[in-house]
Amino acid sequence: MRLDGKVALISGAAQGIGAACARLFATEGACVAVGDILETEGRQVVKELVDGGAEAIFVRLDVTSESQWNQAVSSTVERFRRLDVLVNNAGVSAGTMMVEDTSPEEWDRVMDVNAKGVFLGTRTAIPVLRKTGGGSIVNMSSQLGLVGTDNSSTQYHASKGAVRLFTKSAAIQYASEGIRVNSVHPGPIVTPMTDGGRADKKKYALTVSRMPLGRYGEADEVAYGVLYLASDEASYVTGSEVVIDGGWTAQ
Repeated sequence: MRLDGKVALISGAAQGIGAACARLFATEGACVAVGDILETEGRQVVKELVDGGAEAIFVRLDVTSESQWNQAVSSTVERFRRLDVLVNNAGVSAGTMMVEDTSPEEWDRVMDVNAKGVFLGTRTAIPVLRKTGGGSIVNMSSQLGLVGTDNSSTQYHASKGAVRLFTKSAAIQYASEGIRVNSVHPGPIVTPMTDGGRADKKKYALTVSRMPLGRYGEADEVAYGVLYLASDEASYVTGSEVVIDGGWTAQ
């Protein structure tokens, strides 16, 4: 198994890509801490994993809170005695919004979750990964962290672009300690976050028209990319971008 003996903490793991990562990681032998503000859904994911024979716990985690990050990492280590993998997956969307229509409060909301949350998670995990002897941090960005578009918002683009370059900087800073840091850039994926856009026939058609593969991706298709970066198969990969976007950014 590709993660046998490893311990992973995944933020935003109650649904969508995070839940897909939790399920796949458990299948591949990892002990999993499911972090989220959605307690009912998060505990259901944990129950599913435990019923399937895996070791898993739920940790309440608002990624904008330093104290909750400290508690989540501490709870993970207390239960499993170590931490090998952190997946900074939690994020929020912002719809379509022009710069002039974006309030400072809305800008801060998106940046706090998508960018500050990744910073806090990484900052909290590094000392624990150091004690483990190294490890892997996987940060969830987006194809919209690589290119602009006319049907999203500047704060979403900015937050995901920040994740991309934060990842590269952290990778360089901690490479000598065996801590690898990489980013994943999904295109449009079938998750609760995209329910609204997929329900709007006009927006759905526009989005699909921009993808050479002609469809939304599935959460599992992203999870396999995250699994690779989390595993020892990616031992020579740090500061890199794994783009899983149906060909969007190839154009």
